[in-house]
Amino acid sequence: MLSIVQEVYHRLYAAFGPQHWWPGETPFEIMVGAVLTQNTNWKNVERAIHNLRQADLLEPKALYATPVEELEELIRPAGYYRIKARRLRNLLELLVKRYGGSLEEMFASDRVVLRKQLLAVRGIGPETADSILLYAGGMPVFVVDAYTYRIFARHSWVEPDADYHRLQEYFQSQLPDDASMFNEYHALLVRLGKEYCRKNRPRCIGCPLEDLLPPGGPAQLD
Repeated sequence: MLSIVQEVYHRLYAAFGPQHWWPGETPFEIMVGAVLTQNTNWKNVERAIHNLRQADLLEPKALYATPVEELEELIRPAGYYRIKARRLRNLLELLVKRYGGSLEEMFASDRVVLRKQLLAVRGIGPETADSILLYAGGMPVFVVDAYTYRIFARHSWVEPDADYHRLQEYFQSQLPDDASMFNEYHALLVRLGKEYCRKNRPRCIGCPLEDLLPPGGPAQLD
């Protein structure tokens, strides 16, 4: 018998099909995008990445050598550009100084050790760190975001006060250690969160998980 985590995955995959995430031409571009997408939508990130590509800066050492003021202007479309420029610089410092600018060397590191290193970078939180590990590094780490929490809390499958670590453990304990599945699952939850399980006025009718709601409807969230 499938666990609820497995059941949800199969239902969403049957309803939506493969999502082909994460958008990006190279692992480095994906890493940069993981920082730039904080608190904005992907369209804005695409514009910022386009600027970096046009300036021939989508390479670790070249981007690290770029003056921060110039970097700010290039990534301005992503919003919060001054903050994100410094966060990006902090991440690049780890990549260039510890790994010589080699993503191949960085992702050959022990997953647990590398995650700790990423979380030690100022401005890199768990979601960004895990997005880098999963999407750029192909490492089996489940990414938790606001959609994940919203969907599972509304169905009363996790506690309303569950934190990032608790949610991640909940998923990883019930799924095979498979990066491709984690990739697909996260993307499917984002799709569901955008189309049905919206923050305001969720569309429960027709949702692939409609019949799994608890009695009385979705739990009320703050």
